[in-house]
Amino acid sequence: MTSDSLISLLIVDDHPVVRDGLRGMFESAGDFTVLGEASNGVEAVELTARLDPDVVLMDLRMPGGNGVDAIKELAHRGARSRVLVLTTYDTDSDTLPAIEAGATGYLLKDAPREELFTAVRAAADGRTVLSPAVASRLVTAVRTPAAPADEPLSAREREVLALVAKGTSNKEIARVLFISEATVKTHLTHVYGKLGVKDRAAAVAVAYDRKILG
Repeated sequence: MTSDSLISLLIVDDHPVVRDGLRGMFESAGDFTVLGEASNGVEAVELTARLDPDVVLMDLRMPGGNGVDAIKELAHRGARSRVLVLTTYDTDSDTLPAIEAGATGYLLKDAPREELFTAVRAAADGRTVLSPAVASRLVTAVRTPAAPADEPLSAREREVLALVAKGTSNKEIARVLFISEATVKTHLTHVYGKLGVKDRAAAVAVAYDRKILG
C-alpha cells in the first residue's frame, strides 16, 4: 500500500501508555500511518495545523486543554481533518458538546479493535460514526416535546437524509440528485425542523431511531 493511500492519524490523549498502544495498534493494521501524538487539546490544534492528518483521534478530558475546545478551534480554523472522539466518557455533558463542536464521530475506549479501525476509515470518508450507547444518549437528548415528531419527511427529504447518513457532502448530494447546493441546504433545514434537531449527526441518529432510515 502506498503512502498516499494510507489514512493518516494524529493521536490525542494525556496518557502516554494509551498513545503508545493506539500507535502500535494502528501501525500494525497496514492501512494507517500515525503522523504524531499530542497530550492535550492545545497541542492537538497546533499539530493538526502542521501535520494535516486525515483523522484526529481525540480524547476529551485532558489537563492543559480539553478536547471539546480543540474541536471548536479546529472547526473555526476550517481544518480538513475529521475528528473522531475516543474517550471513556459517555455522559450527556461530554457527548453533546463534542458533537455540537463538530466531531465527526464518538467512540468509547472499550470499542473492539476492528470497530475502531472501521470507525476511523468511516471518519476519514466524512461519515458520522457513533457508538450505540452514545447514539442512544444523543437521540434522547435531542428530543423535545415541541418538535413536530409526527410530521413526515417528503420523499426528497428522505433521499437527502439517506445520503447524509452515508457521509455524503452537500456538493455531492446536489450532483447525485441533480439539484443545487442551496436546495440541498433547504431540504436539510426542513429535515432538522421536522426531526427537532440542529445538525447532521443528530438528524441521522433520530432518523434511525424512528425507523425513517435503515
